[in-house]
Amino acid sequence: MRPHRARTQQPTPAERVRSIVAAAHSMTVVTDGRHQELYSLDGAGVLGRIHLHDPADPAQALPAAPRIPVRLELTDIAPTPVRDRLRARVTLSGLVANAYSADATESTCMEFGQAVIEDAAGRAYVSLEELQEAPCDPTASCEAGMLTHLVDDHPDLVPLLLRLVEPRLKDGVVRALPLAMDRYGVTLRLELPAAHRDVRLPFPTPLTDIDQAGLQFHALLTAARRSSHQRLPA
Repeated sequence: MRPHRARTQQPTPAERVRSIVAAAHSMTVVTDGRHQELYSLDGAGVLGRIHLHDPADPAQALPAAPRIPVRLELTDIAPTPVRDRLRARVTLSGLVANAYSADATESTCMEFGQAVIEDAAGRAYVSLEELQEAPCDPTASCEAGMLTHLVDDHPDLVPLLLRLVEPRLKDGVVRALPLAMDRYGVTLRLELPAAHRDVRLPFPTPLTDIDQAGLQFHALLTAARRSSHQRLPA
């Protein structure tokens, strides 16, 4: 059996921004020249602290008084001990009526300006409409736990998954670890002596619910075992 060659799908920039925002446990808010680091978002997430609205919507318009530029900065960090753990940076910018206060008891209204995601592939801009329409990945809130569980409790399964990678991509690899997981599949980071490459292993079917994760991951392992058996001499 040949290495895994199912059609590779991956989240859109809007889906990634939505999921990073939903899963974030911290962020930096920059208003009026002040940087405020927010941690432990109490399960409310970023949008529980700051809600976004369309500047074209007159029903949610900010007061005409001086408005203050605001910037929300989030980082997406790999939960596993891969080399170069920074996966992406997300920046949401816009305007607020007053300087943001971390002690505020109510959600702050932010007139949306733009959303930007930057990663190894480059930079992408996401509109408010795209962000609102993008589904949150069902794995967003539990991806970290699932990947660390895989590395810590089932380290033998990572070399098994590596069998699904094309041989030419494994040349010179000294270590492989799971880097990310989303509704479309798992990404492995293949570390070389002085560099790395990332390879996606797509699920047979994209997840629509987190309860499907075990079944789809199991399908990848089954494909890897079959691939290995096919290489055995008759």
